[in-house]
Amino acid sequence: MTQLDVLYRYGVPPTEASVVAMAKMREVYGVRHLALDEAKKTIRVEFDATRLTEPVIYELLRRAGLDIVETMPMFAPPAPPPEPVVAS
Repeated sequence: MTQLDVLYRYGVPPTEASVVAMAKMREVYGVRHLALDEAKKTIRVEFDATRLTEPVIYELLRRAGLDIVETMPMFAPPAPPPEPVVAS
């Protein structure tokens, strides 16, 4: 089993019907965990990559009625190193 996470940002908050449909996604073999963050308007899906792919997860969320705006990076890139200070 290869566990992967994907993070999406959504636009319109999910309706009650979409939340119920997303909860039923757990019944799909390979979907392990869903985490909705209302403050950041994101949803993180943990899935088994040997069973599903990221485009399948995207389509499952769209069919559930979630307004996906973009795929987000899971981690922020490291900050660039500071510029060296040259003494004059």
